[in-house]
Amino acid sequence: MKERTGLIVTGGSIDFDFAGTFLANQSFDKIIAVDGGLTALSQLNLKPDAVVGDFDTVEESVLSEYRNFSGDITWDIHKPEKDETDTELAICTAMNLGCTDLVLLGATGGRLDHFMGNLHLLYYCLKEGVAASIVDSKNRITVLEKGRGFESDKMWGTYISFLPLTMEVKGITLSGFKYPLHKKDISIGTSLCISNELTGASGSIEFDSGILICVESHD
Repeated sequence: MKERTGLIVTGGSIDFDFAGTFLANQSFDKIIAVDGGLTALSQLNLKPDAVVGDFDTVEESVLSEYRNFSGDITWDIHKPEKDETDTELAICTAMNLGCTDLVLLGATGGRLDHFMGNLHLLYYCLKEGVAASIVDSKNRITVLEKGRGFESDKMWGTYISFLPLTMEVKGITLSGFKYPLHKKDISIGTSLCISNELTGASGSIEFDSGILICVESHD
């Protein structure tokens, strides 16, 4: 199956000025709306390829708008009482559509339990071989299971933070950073790697084992 990029718009808070600018500079093969995210798509004048959810947070007028839309939209309707969140179901839909690179928009604002669940879904994507990120106006969040390079002109902002997602992450080496590390082990419960910065045009992280949350951000 051909590799595809996918945009998942969830029902969390969205800065529409940011979203409009971000989407104007991006191209996605598939767009999936998650429940209340359909309202956001309406405001952004976008048509989804699929809509997923129990539709307990979307206005009936918006549902009617898209149900009457010309063109094919796949509707994946679920009962509110279910094991998975709507966002997890949307990620599965995106994978079934062949998406191997996903961006989640609207996944940070609102309820903290949903945000933390969305953060863990990045790990699910990682294990399924799908590159995924959560973005908002101030942050881009990914998870890493191996080293990565960073270029200052492609960063989301000035700051880069790393937090352990597994109990321990071993052998972290940071090069080209304001606060370098060499073969440092960190475990859950530390803030050691919060708010670092590149010192030049590029930098890198390497580590021996574990999973890291990577947050690129600006004030």
